[in-house]
Amino acid sequence: MKMIFLLFIFGIVLTVWGIYRMKTDDGLFGKNQRNKNLFNLILMGQASGLGQFLSGILCIIVGVIAIIMQ
Repeated sequence: MKMIFLLFIFGIVLTVWGIYRMKTDDGLFGKNQRNKNLFNLILMGQASGLGQFLSGILCIIVGVIAIIMQ
């Protein structure tokens, strides 16, 4: 149960950090922030703000599924 709780905490941290990075990071290409975030996701993957945000959401979903399966 402790590991599932840590998974939730990690998911929340990744989600918040991803939102912060999506708002503040500059991209090499793109006219607006959305295009810059998509380009960073393609170029850097998990290291981009969008990748961290999506991974945080996925951690939270996996935690919920793990609780349901117990």
